[in-house]
Amino acid sequence: MPRFDNVRTVPFTADEMFALVADVEKYPQFVPLCESLVVHSREQRDDGTGLITATMGIGYKAIRETFTTTGTLEAAARKIVVRHKSGPFRHLENVWHFAPVGDAASEVRFAIDYEFSSPLLAVIMGAVFDTAFRKFAQAFEDRASIVYGRRAPVSTAMI
Repeated sequence: MPRFDNVRTVPFTADEMFALVADVEKYPQFVPLCESLVVHSREQRDDGTGLITATMGIGYKAIRETFTTTGTLEAAARKIVVRHKSGPFRHLENVWHFAPVGDAASEVRFAIDYEFSSPLLAVIMGAVFDTAFRKFAQAFEDRASIVYGRRAPVSTAMI
């Protein structure tokens, strides 16, 4: 099963990055391959967690697919977990963790593992997905610069 992990330190707070990733309605504006996103439900639970069910439309050249996921947003833990509900995947799960680094930066961890239900789709889309996931982290950092203002990169010497 394909898996992709990325960790990077960004010049935005953990809370800012959590809010940015939780703002799924904006994904078609900047997420690689994402052409549409429809939120079916969004609820806030008594325990402070949020739950979002949404359908994303992805496309590459002549291939178009849609899939529905459920995301659990744990603001206190600065964690978002997204799981496959329906669509062309046998399995899909991605996890975001946001950890403060000093007062104005954070470490963003993104991990995704997935498996297409169709071997043919896996062959056709596999390499495209790998390339897109490698661009995800930069896409979210670029989006943060637009939303929160451009900031100086975080020096690893300070950490």
